[in-house]
Amino acid sequence: MHYKEITSTQNQLVKQILALKDKSRERKKTGIFIIEGQRELRLATKANYKIQTVLFYPDLVSVDDLNALVSSEIERIQISRDVFEKLAHRSSTEGVIAIAEMKHHKLEDLKFPTKNPLILVAEAPEKPGNIGAILRTADAAHVDAVIIANPKGDLYNPNIIRSSVGCVFTNQIALGDTNTIIEFLKDQNISIYSAILQDAVNYHEQDYTQSTAIVVGTEANGLSDAWREASTQNIIIPMQGEIDSMNVSVAAGVLIFEVKRQREFK
Repeated sequence: MHYKEITSTQNQLVKQILALKDKSRERKKTGIFIIEGQRELRLATKANYKIQTVLFYPDLVSVDDLNALVSSEIERIQISRDVFEKLAHRSSTEGVIAIAEMKHHKLEDLKFPTKNPLILVAEAPEKPGNIGAILRTADAAHVDAVIIANPKGDLYNPNIIRSSVGCVFTNQIALGDTNTIIEFLKDQNISIYSAILQDAVNYHEQDYTQSTAIVVGTEANGLSDAWREASTQNIIIPMQGEIDSMNVSVAAGVLIFEVKRQREFK
């Protein structure tokens, strides 16, 4: 089969892809984003993301592999080595770069398949590496939803997709402001356990076997007062060293897996 081919790094589509990778404003304006890598593309397709175009470098990905990744209806464009090296952020991109449409991530679209859902809420996470690690933790624990309160950036930053190893696509994610999220959780009768130092008890003293939201903030700023006031119970992870906090993704992992442990051995 003959494919359309791009060999020049000055091609207009190449320039558009670079803009989508580098500029949040461009992603928000167009509603599209870039996926790099076969694993990430496979996970996005499984999550029913609409893939518009796939660019592939034939020295790294075969047509058979491409057919296994995406349906034949999706536009495919063969690219030269120069173009691939211009577009690929990392050597492990595996010869595949795709253009896909964003999802909306509204709170009201969340669906909970279990009677007692487990939700991870992260307020104002800023570093893509931390967000990616949080999403990996959420996937590993198979939480029912991840909610990001007061997001500082957009979810489709390539660094978030990369650091999450595609878990942006495997988690059910919603975005919103803190007060709206608190109201949503209360309307759904979901208990709120906020990781806050004030008026807190050790995290392992609580019962998380009912509908539960674990809420974490940043190391720098912690959680806003709204979470302390709305919390069913504030919780802490006892620190035994010289410092009084840990990385947000590590804290989320400790708390989430305590919930999973309790539910497994209930």
